[in-house]
This record gives sequence, C-alpha cells and structure tokens, in this order.
Amino acid sequence: MEINFDGIVGPTHNYSGLSYGNLASQNHQFQESNPKTAALQGLEKMYFLAKLGLKQGVLPPHERPHIPSLRSLGFCGSDAEVLAQARLEFPEALSMFGSAAAMWAANSATVTPSCDTYDSRVHFTPANLSSYPHRSIESPVTAKILKNIFKEGAFFSHHSPLIGGDIFSDEGAANHTRLCRDYNAPGLHLFTFGRYALQQNNALPVRFPARQTYEASQAISRLHQIDPKKVIFLQQHPNAIDAGAFHNDVLAVGNKQLFLYHEEAFLKSHQVIDEIKKKGVELDIGDIRCVEVKSKDISLKSAIDTYLFNSQILSLPNGKTALLMPLECRNHQGIFQYTQEVLTRVVDHIYYIDVHQSMQNGGGPACLRLRVVLNEEELAAVHPAIFLDDVLYLKLKSWIHKHYRDRLVPDDLADPLLLKETRAALEELTNILHLEPIY
Repeated sequence: MEINFDGIVGPTHNYSGLSYGNLASQNHQFQESNPKTAALQGLEKMYFLAKLGLKQGVLPPHERPHIPSLRSLGFCGSDAEVLAQARLEFPEALSMFGSAAAMWAANSATVTPSCDTYDSRVHFTPANLSSYPHRSIESPVTAKILKNIFKEGAFFSHHSPLIGGDIFSDEGAANHTRLCRDYNAPGLHLFTFGRYALQQNNALPVRFPARQTYEASQAISRLHQIDPKKVIFLQQHPNAIDAGAFHNDVLAVGNKQLFLYHEEAFLKSHQVIDEIKKKGVELDIGDIRCVEVKSKDISLKSAIDTYLFNSQILSLPNGKTALLMPLECRNHQGIFQYTQEVLTRVVDHIYYIDVHQSMQNGGGPACLRLRVVLNEEELAAVHPAIFLDDVLYLKLKSWIHKHYRDRLVPDDLADPLLLKETRAALEELTNILHLEPIY
C-alpha cells in the first residue's frame, strides 16, 4: 500500500517570505499567521484520508527557533539573549531559523519502495535543501525522525543527505513521481530537475532560481539502487519556474497509471510524454494515462495560484480513484469548471480540503505529505504509534489546542516564551507518539 506521512505544522508557523520564487510565500510576507488553525487544518486533512480507509502517518515538527543555528552566527548568552540579539542585529536570521517549513514533508526526503531496489529494501534519503538556509538545517532532524520510525535493517535503508552546495541541490520527493500498475509491482520513476549544474545548458529560468539539479537526481537514483531502465529524468520548463513553479509538484502529479501535468510543466514535453508511455509498455505498467492540461484552458498563473496540480491522487480501498484538491480550486470559477468538465472523467471522486494557512506560504495538500510504499512485512516493522486513528486524532487535536498560539507575526519569533512553549509542546508530542528522543 501507499501511505501518506504528513508533517504536523509547527508552533512557529509564520509568514516571513523566505522562499524566493515561491509567489505565495512572497505575497504574504509579514502578514499575521494562525499556527493553531494551520496545525488543525493539516490534522483534519490527515483524518479525512484516514476516514476514507487510507493508512495515514504523522511526522513531528522540528524545534524552532533553532538556537544552535543562531549561536553558530555568533550570538551568545542565554537562549533569550540569543533571540534578543538576533532580533536587534540580524532579524533576517531570526526569521530563517524560526521557520516552520519542515511541515512540508514532500521536501523532507526521497523514498523508493523495495520492489524497485536491487537489495529489496525501502530506501530513504533526506533532502539537503541546500537552496535556502532556513531549509538546509532540516536534514539532520529529518534523518533522525525517519530512522526512528523506519529502523535501519532488513527492511529499511537510510542514506545521508547529498553533499550540499550548488551542484547537488536536492529538494526531495516534490520532484519525484512513481508510476506503476500496482504498488507492489515494478514502477517507473520520474525525477524532475530544474537545471544541469555541470553541463552547458541554455534552458534556464531568468526570474527565479532552478533549485533541483540533474546531478542530485542522478545521485538519488544511484543511491536507491534503481534499475536505470526504470528511470526517466525530466527537466522543468524554465517558463514554469519563472511563473512560480519552484518544485515540479506545483505543475504535475502522478499515481499508479495516471499522470496529470500542465502543458508548460516540462521542457520538450511531447518527447517526455512519449518516453513515459513507451517505458510504461516496456515495464509492463500498462497504458499510462497522461492527461495534459492546456495553457488555453488553464493558464500557468491560475494553476500556480490555486495549486491545482498540488492535489493528491488517491487509490481508495474500494478500487476507485479520488483527487484531493485545495479549496482554492473550488473557489476559482475557471478551475472549478474545468474540474467538473474534464477531471471528473479522469477520476471517480473529487474532494476539496481547506489548508489555507499552508497555501498562503506556498504549500498545498501534496506538499504536506511524504509518500511511502510498503508491503505487509515492512508495514509491521514501522513504529506503530505514528499511524492516525480516532484515538491519536483526538490526542493531537487536544495537544494543538493546548500548545499553539492563534496569532503570530515574524517579530514574535524573538519571544523567549514562544521557544519555551514550543519545547514543551514537542516534549509532550514525543511522548504521545512514543518516539525516542529527537530534539
């Protein structure tokens, strides 16, 4: 089965506008956020999928503000003094290291199921997220969380994040799609990148940076022991990146034999799709249904504004297919009309979910989850307390109401009480999820 592991939104969820090229993040910079509502919206999304009969896991947030990072920049004294100095002398650093961006689990790692690896184990590589400082500090804790939940051994293999820097910039599963006939059958892996780091390449965006590199995608494929015959490397269209598609999951989504993508998502799009269909036949995946959304029907701007493609394609227990879309798609007349006229012929059910707090920072439903395919033996080896059921749902809901603020602006990150509140919340959460020490 495929399991979604969603990141719980952290107590410091705020709008600092740190992600250049992410239009939603930039457009909501310095606005007031509501961490409590954000966390509850994420939890309700998880619970909705669990009630559909899908297996749903949770990933704990990271501790923020990250005091060790601030100390590494020369701020010293007590934690409260470090926060005060950073606010006075380098408020940008306070914003960087107070970010709750780890909530977007699609960037946390790349995962390959055992049926596609030479050693028949599930492989995990935390993303180095080297494009931005506020995200590059996530990988050590992400690695610790994943190793805590999926113990290294007979079933699971963990790799270190790729070497950071410009050449091996890796943004995780947001740029990785797996197509297959069934989850336990061989799959086709689509690794999407924004630029070549070591090869001459004129197809580069001019407005915003291309984050994922070809070299990083290649390295992940090798580390995970995937047969090269099962891999296709696709380049994002520079126009898509310049329009605000900083990750591929902003303009494409795939699951099993269904692949939805915008006409301007990829460079040499028709050639890419032909290769996907050809590989589908060679790997006995069957007829991969590639559904192209034309620019004349849905503009790049509308697709990015509503996060149409950051929806989740779900395979329900009854064999039906569903599409979980952000509520913004329901509220956009053109997108809603297209959905009713076209996408209802592609999937059996369409659901809309409210994750508005995340959307304002540039993360839709698919950004919040990391997909992990497991067989029965592997599932039995996973730390069981992180799977959402009615009991855990109620515990997490009560925990959020107890510990989260309902108002936050970036200046509040300097409040030592917020750090104290966050640490207390995470200590309690660690006990709720029966996890080994993380923070």
